[in-house]
Amino acid sequence: MNPADIERARYNMIEQQVRPWQVLDPQVLQTMQDIPREAFVPETCRSLAFADTNIPLGHDQAMMAPVVEGRLLQALTIHPQESVLEIGTGSGFLTACLARLGQKVTSIDIFPDLVDAAAARLATQQVSNIALLKGDAFTELDAEQRYDVIAVTGSIPLLTQEFHRNLKTGGRLFVITGKLPIMEAQLITRISDNHWSCESLFETCIPPLLNAPEHREFIL
Repeated sequence: MNPADIERARYNMIEQQVRPWQVLDPQVLQTMQDIPREAFVPETCRSLAFADTNIPLGHDQAMMAPVVEGRLLQALTIHPQESVLEIGTGSGFLTACLARLGQKVTSIDIFPDLVDAAAARLATQQVSNIALLKGDAFTELDAEQRYDVIAVTGSIPLLTQEFHRNLKTGGRLFVITGKLPIMEAQLITRISDNHWSCESLFETCIPPLLNAPEHREFIL
């Protein structure tokens, strides 16, 4: 696409997809407008950069649809002084959005090639307030580290408290739980040392995180 077509497609993504999906926060909309989504999409899928669909990244992982990214960013109400943990770096686009809204983003992904590709894209866009980690978030995160915001970009079939305790008091966790055909996006807020609230946001479907806990199947 030529530059004019790209900007028209970006405008349509915001006005015809994201905003009608109840994403009305002006900072979120401006962030999604300013950060070039097309620069983070794999070359083979460049024509889908602004489409209302998950975009495959390899390893059975996907870049979330723009409407889900917008709802995620809006639900987390990220402030400029806040620390952010992203679980699942993916393409790096959401990493860049989180970095625009928060103070510092730590992002971890289990697939080294996805981290390397995201690092190159983020460097090209001069996104510097990030730390990219290669590893399994379920086993390699520092249990004592606390964040204001945690964004989980792959689904978790069975929600346990792996990431709850990485929240500061008042911190927010966005996570999508369940299995096909129905998954639910939730916002979990830590209200005290041992208490969390949970708000159901919307239904959607995205690929699961590798090694995410699952319900055990009973065989008679």
